[in-house]
Amino acid sequence: MAYECRELARETTVMAMVTVMRRIRRTLCAAGVTAALAVGGTASPAAAAGAQAPERLEACGERTSVSVFHKGGIPLLDWRENLEFDGRGTLWVSHVTQHRVEGYAPDGTLRASFPLSGPGGIRRGPDGMMYVNYGVNPLTPHGGIVRFDPAAAVPKPEKVVDGLSGINGLAVDTEGNLYVSRELATGILKIRPDGTKDEEWTRGADIFGTNGLEIVGDQLYVSVLTNTSSPVIRVPLNDPAHHATVTRLSSNLLDSKFLDDLTEFNGSLVVASFRDGELIRIDPATGRSCTLVTGLRMPTSVRIPRGFGAHDTGHALFVVEASGRIVRVTVG
Repeated sequence: MAYECRELARETTVMAMVTVMRRIRRTLCAAGVTAALAVGGTASPAAAAGAQAPERLEACGERTSVSVFHKGGIPLLDWRENLEFDGRGTLWVSHVTQHRVEGYAPDGTLRASFPLSGPGGIRRGPDGMMYVNYGVNPLTPHGGIVRFDPAAAVPKPEKVVDGLSGINGLAVDTEGNLYVSRELATGILKIRPDGTKDEEWTRGADIFGTNGLEIVGDQLYVSVLTNTSSPVIRVPLNDPAHHATVTRLSSNLLDSKFLDDLTEFNGSLVVASFRDGELIRIDPATGRSCTLVTGLRMPTSVRIPRGFGAHDTGHALFVVEASGRIVRVTVG
């Protein structure tokens, strides 16, 4: 019996590694395809070799420090994908490779946990409920969105919508509409509070390869993973067809950032660069950008610690990584 359990554990670990590596390969391949389409030809090793050397963004010049809130495990196998604060003292984290959602107290202790297949984007809704994408894992055949009550002694997820595929990031507006990014498809999904799809809105938001989503006022800001120019795009919630590029953070193929999730912070946007291990600060009005933090380990999401003990929303950011770590970044 013990031998069978060890073998099952080993097989589960191998499957998790296969899952993650397929996701990375899929993303890299998509980026190559996007680059080829951008120049109207076919990407080749010779073309890549002739590309200019990467150009680094300037440092923002603010003093920052990074501390570990929760230690990671084996990189990639311990992949934590997204995070959100419920405003009631709990940090909720989607642990994509371990298929569970975790709730942490301000002192770092694990307060709650429940199973969910391939959880991804997680956000607090205007109703106080927490919403989570599932089926983000590429080996999971079906995806969708669940919600749960963060105040419950034992959180129980209930299905909001099913039948979604290739999904990743999530945002929720003040009316309870859900917005879902898709890494390898065109169009950001809009799901109404009753679970129906707003197909017209999605056709207007015809952006390919979206990842991170953040709503600021009446604008949805979007990071694009599979475009080698690493753009961040502004999408008006009331007029998605008039979306516009705020900035492009990469100047050539070799400098592609593989942008992940983003958040609003003191009037700026902060986006995670998965490839470079950086947090990049962007002025949404001018598009000017600088590197706020370096030295992270495959960061996947960044958020402000609202209602989380003594952690200061004006000077702190929390980040999850594909290394499994949860880190706290202090700014200023």
